[in-house]
Amino acid sequence: MSTPVTPSEYDAWMRAHEAALDAGEPGAAAAIRAAREVPATRLAAHNLIERRGLDGAFAQMFGLNCRIAPRDDIFHFFAGHPTSTNPLRDYLADGWRTLAELMQLLEAVDRPLLKLASVLEFASGHGRFTRHLVKAIGPQRVTVSDVVADAVGFARDTFGVQGFVSDPQPEAVPWPRRYELVFVLSLFSHLPRHSWARWLASIWRAVAPGGLLVLSTHGAEAARRAGVVLDDRGFFFAASSESSAIDAQEYGTSFTSEAFVREQVATLAGEAALIHFAPVWFWNHQDAWVLRRA
Repeated sequence: MSTPVTPSEYDAWMRAHEAALDAGEPGAAAAIRAAREVPATRLAAHNLIERRGLDGAFAQMFGLNCRIAPRDDIFHFFAGHPTSTNPLRDYLADGWRTLAELMQLLEAVDRPLLKLASVLEFASGHGRFTRHLVKAIGPQRVTVSDVVADAVGFARDTFGVQGFVSDPQPEAVPWPRRYELVFVLSLFSHLPRHSWARWLASIWRAVAPGGLLVLSTHGAEAARRAGVVLDDRGFFFAASSESSAIDAQEYGTSFTSEAFVREQVATLAGEAALIHFAPVWFWNHQDAWVLRRA
């Protein structure tokens, strides 16, 4: 069979090998595990191993649902990165790392994650972090949102969370309610200048009274490492990112100074208080910001 590089080939590969398992063909499970080591069949084999609970499933290590969406841009970023020797493990462990970084950040402001009744993960993608959040606080307290409908559907179907599709225009996002915590990881590190403040104002509407907004940015250290120079407003944008689902002019790579971010937060005056700033926090290169609604 040809390698599953298209959705139809992926589905055909899955059907054929699942049929081999159902028929009890000798060596079927071993063949699937071997296929997980081949880049072209890695993801299909992984998802079949996870769904059928075969020996070597990552669920046995993590204790959660480890299936990965075929269209997950972040997984494919890991799979194509020269430093990733085990993309499946690296992808799953990275979500666990984000959970640890978020929990430490919330402890620093005395708002433990486990005590929050409602959490919105905005710009959630296909569940790199969501699966770990669900394990920590349960699906009933988690809502996800992304502009990519396939990502929201995968999270709802796979992790049992609530979810809604976002909108390319910040003013048009259909916020269904407000949340005690809105977590926005690595969205503001991708936005162009013309929509940065608009997205901040829009997302702020989803924060409940007394609730928190946690977001991350590429700050001074990230800019230094990337060798970019910020403009006189403290901003830099390049139309390039790891995502293939969104126009790079609207979702590229941006860098901001601390002063720029503080200036944007100040536009929420009377409602927002910046209660914590942690430079170089998420992934050891993105700054973390914690805002509290009065």
